[in-house]
Amino acid sequence: MLRLGVDTGGTFTDFVLFDGATLRVHKVLSTPAAPERAIVRGIQDMGIDLRALRIVHGSTVATNAVLEGKGVRTAYITNRGLGDVLSLGRQARAELYDLQPQRRDPPVPAELCLETGGRLAADGSDVEALTAADLETLIADLRRLAPKAVAINLLFSFIDDRHERALAAALPDDLFVSCSSAVLPEYREYERGVSVWLNASIGPLMQGYLQRLEVAVAPAQVAVMQSSGGTMAAAQAGHQAVRLLLSGPAGGLMGARLMARALDIERIMTFDMGGTSTDVAVFDGEPALTSEGRIGGYPVAVPMVDMHTIGAGGGSIAYVDAGGLLQVGPLSAGADPGPACYGLGGSAATVTDANLVLGRLRADAFLGGAMHLDQDAARAALIPLAQRLGLTVEEVAEGIVRIADEHIARALRAISVQRGVDPRSCALLSFGGAGGLHVCALAMALDLDRALVPVHAGVLSALGMLAAPSSRQLSKSVLIPIDEANESELQDLFAQLEADGRRQLLSEGVADAELQAWHSADLRYIGQSYVLNVPWLGVGASADEFHLAHQQHYGHALREPVELVNLRVTVRGAEPNVPLRPPATRVSTPSVPSTHVVGADTAVSVFSRAELVIGQTFDGPALITETLSTTYVAPDWRCCVQPTGTLELRRAGV
Repeated sequence: MLRLGVDTGGTFTDFVLFDGATLRVHKVLSTPAAPERAIVRGIQDMGIDLRALRIVHGSTVATNAVLEGKGVRTAYITNRGLGDVLSLGRQARAELYDLQPQRRDPPVPAELCLETGGRLAADGSDVEALTAADLETLIADLRRLAPKAVAINLLFSFIDDRHERALAAALPDDLFVSCSSAVLPEYREYERGVSVWLNASIGPLMQGYLQRLEVAVAPAQVAVMQSSGGTMAAAQAGHQAVRLLLSGPAGGLMGARLMARALDIERIMTFDMGGTSTDVAVFDGEPALTSEGRIGGYPVAVPMVDMHTIGAGGGSIAYVDAGGLLQVGPLSAGADPGPACYGLGGSAATVTDANLVLGRLRADAFLGGAMHLDQDAARAALIPLAQRLGLTVEEVAEGIVRIADEHIARALRAISVQRGVDPRSCALLSFGGAGGLHVCALAMALDLDRALVPVHAGVLSALGMLAAPSSRQLSKSVLIPIDEANESELQDLFAQLEADGRRQLLSEGVADAELQAWHSADLRYIGQSYVLNVPWLGVGASADEFHLAHQQHYGHALREPVELVNLRVTVRGAEPNVPLRPPATRVSTPSVPSTHVVGADTAVSVFSRAELVIGQTFDGPALITETLSTTYVAPDWRCCVQPTGTLELRRAGV
């Protein structure tokens, strides 16, 4: 069976096809209004037979719906007295010292927050029954309010979900219903409520999109990348939309994981610079997961890859602010109209336009020559900025690139230095369509002497989707001092979670013999608000692991009782095999043309990456062009082609 990884970004949709022996790559402009159109177009361009195809898709539909506030009309059902939980939140200011913060509308309007019975106490006993009168009132209210989706979040439903299930069963069949006990059976009422509300409000959109996609590519099989780095069948993904919010970026980290293994590197720092945004992360061996992620300002407590995203990409728009300073992003030209140099009607100056003006992009080599860039349009877009700032067009272009670099460098410091990680202990791995143009500057900003640009860097997120196994992450809150925990009862709970994960994966056709499971637990000192996740090794051993983890993360451990907060189980199928074919050994010496790049004192050599061979070494300044991206080797840097095909960039003399 053919396997196709598809990553839908804000500007481009990327494709990587694996036929069992070789990889083929492709890229088309995204169609934000109907993302499936770009996917169908790419499949047609590549001439793929749909009858023997499995698609793994990273989608931005759920993410965009949250960021743009375009979820469906959703009612929120909770217990009496708790209807304001989502509006109150944690009462934390986005800016601590801002005495006049902007008022933010509540996630769910007050008229759509409905209260009912079915309340449990912390020990699972009934405080208030769920009566037939409660159900009748709710149904009448829903008919009057006419929502398209319903989010149910009852107090302590993670202990006993019978009242949530009773409510869901009583609601009209035409409503999309999400229960917190199914989406996130964990404590923290606010975070659980936000997660189930997000799942309900974007679920119908995601479900409808995936159904359209499945029809458009039938009879191909479709799976979707989850935020946690595993895949899920499209038929199930529509009901778990909140788990897809970092779908594309998770694919990028799985691609980085594939490359790190091929290079035998443990700790890597990644930056994925696309057309709209840049994602940065640091991980050892496996991408780290977090249950404290945020999307659009909302806490999302389902497991997702731990990364930081900023609005700095090739399409980021440059402008002069009210104080007369040059700024870049976070607004993006996207795919429509795109940067001015695309010739699709865009007129705003972008990072891509600046790179073209500087000579770092070849107008005739973009997308392998399939798309010609308009140099005159790029210059025309920068002229108004140059006139306002009293600079030349080239100086403005250099300023735009420097500012974009600083935005990304700041994000890389946030994910490393601010967490106690020395960037110099990491290998900097660059990917995304625009990453190679900025990699040397970012390495220098972080005082690094080495950086890596892997093969297929322009479509690494799509490649990572091919390398991602089918998986599920399940959890349950227990909230008990660990020295009071019953080992046998905990093992029973772990077994129940694992059985549920296995059942879900078996229903997708994953072979039982391929399934593996990992158990872990969230622990904290009693009285703390935040937890650390450690492998589950038994009550005593896991407590010891927590003390060590606390020492590593915070610089100290306490002689205080430890609380067991959440049990977590990961169930995963076999990892798909994605071989990386190395470049050929030297057979000829192709001619190397040269070009002019602003900022380089000498002529810049231009290499075709397809013609580079293992062991080939050359000094910057140089441009390395390939079908889906360009790498700029800055002056005083040297490039060496590794056996895997990865470009290793080192400062000269290092």
